[in-house]
Amino acid sequence: MSDLETLPGHLVRRLHQISVARFACRMTQAGLDLTSVQYAAMLTLRDHPGLDQQTLAGMIAYDRVTIGGVIDRLVQKGLVSREVSPSDRRARVLLLSPLGREALDAATPLVDEVQADLLSHLTPEECELFVKLLQKTTQAGNEMSRAPLRLVARSESA
Repeated sequence: MSDLETLPGHLVRRLHQISVARFACRMTQAGLDLTSVQYAAMLTLRDHPGLDQQTLAGMIAYDRVTIGGVIDRLVQKGLVSREVSPSDRRARVLLLSPLGREALDAATPLVDEVQADLLSHLTPEECELFVKLLQKTTQAGNEMSRAPLRLVARSESA
């Protein structure tokens, strides 16, 4: 029988819970109504304006169906807009609104603080190694995910 405290999957799940709680607490304290997934979507749209919903989902490794609700809430808050694609009038693209850019600018230093807090008990060398090991593990298992990460080149207009 396994001890939960030695199971990597259990520990990763717990760390995710802790990370989400820290993120939510910091955003609430700052008066920002953002989830970590909404932040990831906005950050990606800042760097890649004009993505379609499916491509955005792949770039943040989020389920293509569930991303619809995330985008709906960002649109309702006025942080993101859906516009007709200039290359295909039937398609819609996503753009960060000016209000969205302001919210992202306000949230980014807080997100940096959350990440630093999360790893504050590690030395700089341990932090670097920990992140490298997380990257290696997630990259190796990417295709097993129900929402694999799909990267595209950075937009020149960002």
